[in-house]
Amino acid sequence: MVPTVEWHKGAVRLLDQSRLPETVAFLDCRDVQAVASAIRELKVRGAPAIGVTAAMGVALGAQGIRATDYDAFVKALLPICDELAATRPTAVNLFWAIDRMKRKLSTLGAESIPSIKAALMGESQTILDEDIALCKSMGRHGADLIQGGQTILTHCNAGALATAGYGTALGVIRAAWEQGKKIEVIADETRPVLQGARLTAWELMQDNIPVTLITDNMAGSLMREGKIHLCVVGADRIAANGDVANKIGTYSVAVLAKAHGIPFYVAAPYSTIDLNTKSGADIPIEQRNPSEVTTIHGSQPVAPAGVNVYNPAFDVTPAELISGIITERGVFKPQDLAQRFG
Repeated sequence: MVPTVEWHKGAVRLLDQSRLPETVAFLDCRDVQAVASAIRELKVRGAPAIGVTAAMGVALGAQGIRATDYDAFVKALLPICDELAATRPTAVNLFWAIDRMKRKLSTLGAESIPSIKAALMGESQTILDEDIALCKSMGRHGADLIQGGQTILTHCNAGALATAGYGTALGVIRAAWEQGKKIEVIADETRPVLQGARLTAWELMQDNIPVTLITDNMAGSLMREGKIHLCVVGADRIAANGDVANKIGTYSVAVLAKAHGIPFYVAAPYSTIDLNTKSGADIPIEQRNPSEVTTIHGSQPVAPAGVNVYNPAFDVTPAELISGIITERGVFKPQDLAQRFG
């Protein structure tokens, strides 16, 4: 797997996903502002990957603090945390990772400033390593739901590119493939930013997993024809009642799957479960630039100039449409999450 995010010579190195699939290029972020811009501009995307990147951004910002005592250090680090937290509102992993870095800092009051900086670097690496391990555990649990000969539909990109490595929804698919199950994948293009076309198709082709790309409005027809056997998607936030926020268009896939009697699964780590958010109605939905809808890659117009645009980045799938949520601890009914993870 091409590394999505890693430390490289003191910089946060990101695979620039805005340039895929045409170009595999890396972005070395040497200050917090560069990390924040990369998150905001979708250079890095996917809830787990955003969380890991934010943690590394906190650690990177800490290295430049010149305070000589603990209290002054904390005072200087908090605005760095706030800047990173303001980048994107929906993916809860962002806030989870920043809060975890703050909790680590709260245990370091008796340490020297150099030791504090080193400990924060270490914590961010631990978050990265844990994310990969969690994804592999999720993959093992989810692979049990897949049988050889099945075709799986996925929406957006919830693969190695959306995590520190291996993937959530694509981690499930990847694990099934590694077990020798002969499966095929259908990838929705995922308008308007085309994460399915640009990223999921590219990633699966790197692993030689059979993938067919379709436009978003083809899924229902293929389900009716019996060409899709189950759906697996990722998540950006899961509310306490099991409602799931994921890339716009996910709700439509879930409704179609329910209508055709096809299982619809969500794969996500515990850091995506937000028990402080009661239901999907309470999840903030990011609104993005209209140019994502009116152009392709911000350059080729596909709509008349001046047209009104509504461009939410996410939608909410109600718990009753979800067959199960695949986590590193197993597969659970949406309504059981609060008990299992509370």
